[in-house]
Amino acid sequence: MTELEMLQAYWWLLIAVLGAAIVFMLFVQGGQSMLFCGKRSETDRQLMVNSLGRKWELTFTTLVVFGGAFFASFPLFYSTSFGGAYWLWMSILISFVLQAVSYEYRRKHGNLYGTGTYDVFLLINGFFGCVLLGVAVGTMFFGGSFEIVRTNLLEPGNPVISRWAPTHGLEAIACWQCLLLGVVVYMLARTQASLYFLNNIRSDEQFEKRMRTKVLINGVIFALLFVVWVVVLFLTTGKQVDATGTVVDVPNLYLHNYLDMWGWLIAFLLGVVLVLSGIAAGAFTSSRNGIWLSGIGTILVVISLFAVAGYNNTCYLPSNTYPQSSLTISNSSSSLYTLKAMSWVSLFIPVVILYIIYVWRKMNHGGLTADDVAKGSHQY
Repeated sequence: MTELEMLQAYWWLLIAVLGAAIVFMLFVQGGQSMLFCGKRSETDRQLMVNSLGRKWELTFTTLVVFGGAFFASFPLFYSTSFGGAYWLWMSILISFVLQAVSYEYRRKHGNLYGTGTYDVFLLINGFFGCVLLGVAVGTMFFGGSFEIVRTNLLEPGNPVISRWAPTHGLEAIACWQCLLLGVVVYMLARTQASLYFLNNIRSDEQFEKRMRTKVLINGVIFALLFVVWVVVLFLTTGKQVDATGTVVDVPNLYLHNYLDMWGWLIAFLLGVVLVLSGIAAGAFTSSRNGIWLSGIGTILVVISLFAVAGYNNTCYLPSNTYPQSSLTISNSSSSLYTLKAMSWVSLFIPVVILYIIYVWRKMNHGGLTADDVAKGSHQY
């Protein structure tokens, strides 16, 4: 393996870690989608909003860093997916902007639209943010409608390397495999939101009972849909680059990738066990720590999925219309110099992670109670 190949693999792993962090942090969106589900007091609803309000910026920031890391390390993907399927990505971005506005202005005195309007914005982000992100990630397995012609850069009037279908990403929503993944991500977010509320909110016994019921219902639906999606993934014909550099179709590619790279298969299975253990802990025991089992498991599963999507000469963004335009980590990465320079910067990532852990613990110390709402502290 050459130095360039090692750096490409290293940066793909960093992308996978950031992607996994986003999926874990989507419990914020999942919680927003639950604010008006069932009967609950205004105090409990405000506790939920305050609890999520302490964490929403972490999700948004991680999403931005994810996009930035892709731009720096795999710029051709950035220009192809973010630049070509822009209606899909703009829809995601708009939903997150609505979220930011909601937490900023929801309870500000004198706002013209009232709290209810901003609650609707939170619901929009809670549902569409999760589903559309899942759809976007689904294109990394099930492909998109695009063509890459590098000589287009020489055209003075339209110097664009990649050209997407006229629908510019919206066609991915019509792909049932991608949409299924979006629903899976949404149900996972709701499950982890229920676990997070159990961990972070100290309300009455009825609130805890409702959250444990939510863990069970959402968790079962998520588990069933996830199994269906994994079966679909393993039966999918993926695209891979052969020894001659030609993109070819490979039946059951992702299943073969797991079997060839058995370490990632172990990570996947361990992650699944941890997620199920977290759901069981939240639904059937008095434990409040199911979110950590489920969260660690989610991170392991997502990282392993990114691994089988990009490693082993796999096309991590297949083109369904022009197969030879499919992207791999080798044909879409930055130069050796750029990857090497950024690798030094990446050494600071553990420091950032430790800081996030420290801040998280400080914000979560003792949990939120009804007294916090009564005193008007940490209001969103």
